[in-house]
Amino acid sequence: MVSIDEFGNNTMSSRPLRIAVWYNLPSGGAKRALYNHMAGLKKRGHSIEVFRPPVDDEQFMPTSQVSDREHVFPWDKWQRTSWFYPRKIQLSCGEVFRFLQSADVHARLAASAIEQGEFDVLYSHNCMYMASPHVGRYVSIPKVLYLPEPNRPLYEPLPRLLWIADEAEKASAPMRARRRLRHWIDARSAAIRAREELINAKAFDRILVNSFFSREAVLRAYGVNSKVCYLGIDAGMFKNLGLPRERFVMGVGTLGPTKNVLLAVEAVGRVPAEIRPELVWVANMTDPPYRDRCVDRASELGVKFTHRSMVSDEELLSLLNRASMMVYAPRLEPFGLAPLEANMCGLPVVAVAEGGVRETVVDGVNGLLADHDAALFGAAIARLLRDEPLRAKLGDQALERARTTWAQEPSIDRVEAELYDVAGLKP
Repeated sequence: MVSIDEFGNNTMSSRPLRIAVWYNLPSGGAKRALYNHMAGLKKRGHSIEVFRPPVDDEQFMPTSQVSDREHVFPWDKWQRTSWFYPRKIQLSCGEVFRFLQSADVHARLAASAIEQGEFDVLYSHNCMYMASPHVGRYVSIPKVLYLPEPNRPLYEPLPRLLWIADEAEKASAPMRARRRLRHWIDARSAAIRAREELINAKAFDRILVNSFFSREAVLRAYGVNSKVCYLGIDAGMFKNLGLPRERFVMGVGTLGPTKNVLLAVEAVGRVPAEIRPELVWVANMTDPPYRDRCVDRASELGVKFTHRSMVSDEELLSLLNRASMMVYAPRLEPFGLAPLEANMCGLPVVAVAEGGVRETVVDGVNGLLADHDAALFGAAIARLLRDEPLRAKLGDQALERARTTWAQEPSIDRVEAELYDVAGLKP
């Protein structure tokens, strides 16, 4: 809508935005963050339509509840599960090309529908298969990508860097022709995927990230600038119920290598037996072989390890309000939403001092930070178990900090301002 200012210049007047949203996310923190963004924007009067593929768990935070309309476009499912789990990231060149073709077909269908919708802006979230999605290539309207992290397996040696051969493997036996060919295929496949993701990332007008650590990761991976747009916590969902605290510690997140559950098991195993707590792990997704390793290691260490899958919001809230503390030990986590959700329930966190976690957990304020070492991590857990006044103090401070620093409404303000700015409109 055009108006004339006092100097006779054309200006864009404030009005609600027509927002197209694209995402491809499983259940978990990223989906919850998107849902909260959409709910906040919808409440403020903006029009929202969703364009997406069929997702793995449509019952978790269904975006149909916070949008005006949803459009679902097919995506070839041949590679869905193996693309997601880190243990299956090694794909042949042929598999990569087939996957990219299916991603491209879906993106063109979604983009064509978006182009016909007279939207002000595309608000795309990341893709669980390849981080930066294809859809930005084919949309001409202003477009914003919320990118929690690049496709980390392509850039980090966790478990190993795809670009280089494994030195331990070479040392154990000479690399035969077949092994050299396998490594070459791995490296070429990774290069193809990295190139496509870079093209996708550069297609967006603005990339928003969840932490300063993520901004640096995006710069290292893609060579592009991004803006930090911190998330907020839904105080309606996560709240302090004042329940008695019990002798168990809990973790939240995928029961797989990315969340480093084994370190949590090892750390609890270092806590003296007379005060050793139960470790309860809540996960929407599970890597079965990794879960079995955790169970076996817990048994060896005398740790009671309980895995709860796909719990309801009510059960999760109850656990967060009854646990003694949260343990959080992922490698190079880009942000760490779970610790802040725990804080909103008055629960302190013992967390690894890495990545974006250092921006959400302040040592001695809302929890304790520890190096990536089972003995040191276990010592921090034992310290809080033994010192109930300290634990209560950190819990109170955590709740106050979550309510002030990480409130939901300011996070909606930030997203809304970015969308208005990219769309060329005034909020």
